[in-house]
Amino acid sequence: MEPTQLTAAVASIVNTPRIIVQYVQNLAKRWQHEDDCEEDMDTEVPESMENETEAEILPPAETTPPAEQKKPKEDGTEQAKDMNVSESTSSSEDEDDSASVNTPQADGTTRSVERKDSVWSLGDGTPEEPEKHDNSERSTLFIEKPQGGSVNVGENITFIAKVEAKDLLRKPTVKWFKGKWMDLASKAGKHLQLKETFERHSKVYTFEMQIIKAKENYGGNYRCEVTYKDKFDSCSFDLEVHESSQAAPSIDIRSAFKRSGEGQEDAGELDFSGLLKRREIKQEEEPDIDVWELLKNANPNEYEKIAFQYGITDLRGMLKRLKRMRREEKKSAAFSKILDPAYQVDKGGKVRFVVELADPTVELKWYKNGQEIRPSTKYIFEHKGNQRILFINNCTMADDARYHVTAGDEKCSTELFVREPPVVVTKALEDLSTYVGERIELSCEVSEEDANVKWFKNGVELTNEPRSRYRLKVDGKKHTLIIDEASKADNATYSVMTTGGQSAAKLAVDLRPLKILQPLTDQTARLGKEITLKCEISENIEGKWYKNGQLLPASDRVKLYHKGRIHRLVIASSIVDDEGDYMFVPDAYKVNIPCRVHVIDPPRLHLENLGDNNTVTVVAGNKLRLEIPISGEPTPKVMWSKGDKWIMETGGRIRAETYPDSSCLVIDIAERDDSGVYKIMLKNEAGEDSANINIKVVDVPDPPLAPNVTEVGEDWCFMNWEPPAYDGGSPLLGYFIERKKKQSSRWMRLNFDLCKETTFEPKKMIEGVAYEVRVFAVNAVGISKPSMPSKAFVPLAVTSPPTLLAVDGVTDSTVTMKWRPPDHIGAAGLDGYVIEYCFEGTEEWIVANPELTDKTRYTITDLPTGSKIFVRVKAVNAAGPSEPRLHPQPILVKEVIEPPKIRLPRHLKQTYIRRVGEAVNLVIPFQGRPRPKVSWKKNGASVDKNQINIRNSENDTIIFIRKAERSHSGKYDLKVKVENLVDKATIDIQVVDRPGPPHVVTIEDVWGENVALSWQPPKDDGNAAIIGYTIQKADKKSMEWFTVIEHYHRTSATITELIIGNEYYFRIFAENMCGLSEDATMTTESAVIAKDGKVYKNPIYEDFNFTEAPMFTQPLINTYAVAGYNTTLNCSVRGNPKPKITWMKNKVTIINDPRYRMFGNQGVCTLEIRKPNPYDGGTYTCKAVNELGEAAVECKLEVKGGLSFFRLLMQGVPPHIVHSYMQEMQAGNPEGK
Repeated sequence: MEPTQLTAAVASIVNTPRIIVQYVQNLAKRWQHEDDCEEDMDTEVPESMENETEAEILPPAETTPPAEQKKPKEDGTEQAKDMNVSESTSSSEDEDDSASVNTPQADGTTRSVERKDSVWSLGDGTPEEPEKHDNSERSTLFIEKPQGGSVNVGENITFIAKVEAKDLLRKPTVKWFKGKWMDLASKAGKHLQLKETFERHSKVYTFEMQIIKAKENYGGNYRCEVTYKDKFDSCSFDLEVHESSQAAPSIDIRSAFKRSGEGQEDAGELDFSGLLKRREIKQEEEPDIDVWELLKNANPNEYEKIAFQYGITDLRGMLKRLKRMRREEKKSAAFSKILDPAYQVDKGGKVRFVVELADPTVELKWYKNGQEIRPSTKYIFEHKGNQRILFINNCTMADDARYHVTAGDEKCSTELFVREPPVVVTKALEDLSTYVGERIELSCEVSEEDANVKWFKNGVELTNEPRSRYRLKVDGKKHTLIIDEASKADNATYSVMTTGGQSAAKLAVDLRPLKILQPLTDQTARLGKEITLKCEISENIEGKWYKNGQLLPASDRVKLYHKGRIHRLVIASSIVDDEGDYMFVPDAYKVNIPCRVHVIDPPRLHLENLGDNNTVTVVAGNKLRLEIPISGEPTPKVMWSKGDKWIMETGGRIRAETYPDSSCLVIDIAERDDSGVYKIMLKNEAGEDSANINIKVVDVPDPPLAPNVTEVGEDWCFMNWEPPAYDGGSPLLGYFIERKKKQSSRWMRLNFDLCKETTFEPKKMIEGVAYEVRVFAVNAVGISKPSMPSKAFVPLAVTSPPTLLAVDGVTDSTVTMKWRPPDHIGAAGLDGYVIEYCFEGTEEWIVANPELTDKTRYTITDLPTGSKIFVRVKAVNAAGPSEPRLHPQPILVKEVIEPPKIRLPRHLKQTYIRRVGEAVNLVIPFQGRPRPKVSWKKNGASVDKNQINIRNSENDTIIFIRKAERSHSGKYDLKVKVENLVDKATIDIQVVDRPGPPHVVTIEDVWGENVALSWQPPKDDGNAAIIGYTIQKADKKSMEWFTVIEHYHRTSATITELIIGNEYYFRIFAENMCGLSEDATMTTESAVIAKDGKVYKNPIYEDFNFTEAPMFTQPLINTYAVAGYNTTLNCSVRGNPKPKITWMKNKVTIINDPRYRMFGNQGVCTLEIRKPNPYDGGTYTCKAVNELGEAAVECKLEVKGGLSFFRLLMQGVPPHIVHSYMQEMQAGNPEGK
């Protein structure tokens, strides 16, 4: 236990006086230095951790329940007994469980120590801690929770908790607690062990807590918490520890205070609370009281009372000192008689310390709290033979300390306790009677100035907090309790308690008699006017207002005023609901002051919800229920009329209905004749009111006449119609248009926005299909019936003109033209083409083909040589000929030689690069008339057509290589010839591949952490320039390669930052535009990074045999797949040399099947099945073979078809349930198979 923890424990758990807390803080500084130099405290770290765990786990003796602790006592001594450690602890924890004390340290700094570090804490934890997981998702993570149990003292017990990891991505966090706050994770040691395991196949985490050699005070409540992300689960369980059958040994009170020492079984432990549980309580007190005997015979709950009553300023320190004295006394060679374990003296008294030396010549020194004592008037040394005596005169509280004396290398120590005289009450409290609201002062005097005095109200301690109604005032020896404004709740017995006495007095607070000086008066008010109620009483107290027996609170409209003895209620604007019986009741008095308020109001019609000119519109055939709100006090009489006819309230299609706050005009089935002006009249004794209401009955319009279709296009038409004769009494808003195919009965609406005009153009119709259209009229009431349908019409249109008309060839008597079909042909189709021509200078077009031609190429014959003609082409269908497509220029009827011209693409004007294995497909267009002759040569020689495919046409030539090889590189010459005219072009083709490795890699030098390397370029550059090198290193021990330099351009490099003492090999890859070389060149020798100043001798190791037959570390798993969705089968294998992997389906090897893709990485073998179908189901086998043996694993794959199976599987339904469901569905629907 740290001294700072002791200070926090005393300050936060026990309601000790301020002087005690200050003394404990000063004492903590002394122990901080003393414990550092003491030899017999906490010598072994593991044992200290164990003892600290036990001290924090073991709670003190059972305390009195809070209900019994707070029960007031008649006797002052019995009241003091309730102020025990347990009560102080509980109340302190309830008020502020996170309280801490700033404890001074030896260096003058301040350290904050929290209460939960104190061994005096009952382990109840902070009140807020149970709510720390309120924001977390509370779920069931445990599949097996720890169960409570019992164990005998000295035996072992284990608690087990299990968590399923099936849905968890990582290990959950598990904590074990004792009580509510004590985390046992850091307390593991000799008596507590925590263990966790994971079962791979069942995917279950197992957490164990084992208590070894259980002790009697290990019993209590424990808790296990598991958290994973936002999930949380908790489980509490109890442990009962039964005492052994052996009789308990006799108890020595001093043994409970002994220090931890070396070689003792319970070294470092402090179990004073457990020791006190086994003692017998002595009922009688001895006349001559000693603190040690009093603590020995007292109940642990009374320690605080004894410390306060007998001036013990360091109760916690006494327990620590008694712990120090617990160790067994060792035989000393230097001392024949050592100091007593403890001494006690009154303040101002004298104490005498005596030791006896075995050798009087040995030098002896006295120490106080580790500081050597020098002779003075206070400290007197005396020698008598072998005795050495120390006198301390005029003892003060500063002399309360630990003393020890050294003789050579040995020492003995003791504790000195200085007791202060008790404080007594010299002037007792006096009983007092007063009235509510008066100021109260209760005073007493004590024997000492600024003494610690406690005040109580009915046995409950009062504190001087800033917001408390009670103020405690200290003036020297006089102590006063002040209550500024007394209330009846202050009736109680107040008492004061000191360390040497107590006093009590009764306080009685009564009410003064109440008189009504001005009562409330009855009032009558008009609606909307202000209402004021006023009364006056003899006392200045608060009160409440009531209306019709209900409490009337203040609001924005109702204001309540209180000034002195006058109370007023003001209602700014009265309403009808304000009428009623009002009453004022003063607080704390059984008196009421009543009055009556009456509100009057003339009749009035409320027509705000009606439209302009009070017009109401109703649709014919509907029911009209016109409700007019009315007001007035008393309720007015209502009369309805239309013209000279009164409307009665009796039954009929048109009738009136009257209610207290409204009147209704009801028309069951509205007709056109019901339109007109209706009059409503109100009348009562305060006045009358009337109004005219215009009711208008409207209906849907009549249907329009049948529409006319005036124009038809390819997929459209144009239509118009006449408006309907009757608009239904409401203006027309527009029209809806519908169409249908003539053979169909389903109409389709063409416009969703109303058409405002009487014309419309329907579009997106199918060409060649007969249609009909009709029209609906729309007004505010609704849609009319449809008009009669129009006459049937068929959309039809000619094609667009032919495209790309061009001259294909010219001779001395013919012209050949070619073209492309029209872009749009339409439903009428294309019957053929008409070709026309005319001579230049004339306007007469001559038809070249008497009959239609369906070709897109035609030759015009019998033309005079040297003439010029214009040519045009028309497309013809059932709708007629299209617009002509005219050739823009006149054509000369004479054959013309066109010189050859090669149109070499831009990307072929530079070197054309392809990698080995890629295809080469080059298209080179050219022109020339007549058809040119084409020839190819490679590097001046003819092209081998067995390796290179060449195809020529009239307009282009194509060179094609299916799989390029490096031998295909070279210069290809193209020659195009027309008679004596020639055009040439050259294409440079370069086929590249990855380079070979560098030629030679040499270690030039090794110094410090650096190695210099050099190498020669590779002999084979892959038919491309070398753009860099990649250098890798490997430690000789692991031979794992790591890249140190990439894209390095030189042929020498220096490798730095190598690890001293390691031996390295290096290898280098060459790189060109295709990538790194397949192989690397490694150094033949290794580079040893030796330590400076030391010669390292390489140890001789025998080569380890890493060869191993194939073995599958992860087998295949039976799998369900969904038809049409890719699936994979995975397993892992190891073996050396690397085994060859073969996949089989139903014992048949899978070879070159594009539906399967096999790959492996780091021993993980994967078979991907692309878009499987039910026939891909079966037994799949993975076989691994090397020179040492072979191994195989297999699994079953079942392919389920249909989207329903996939949806069920995605919703989390287990596969076997989905399989059963699908079988049932197939059995119930045999036709669907």
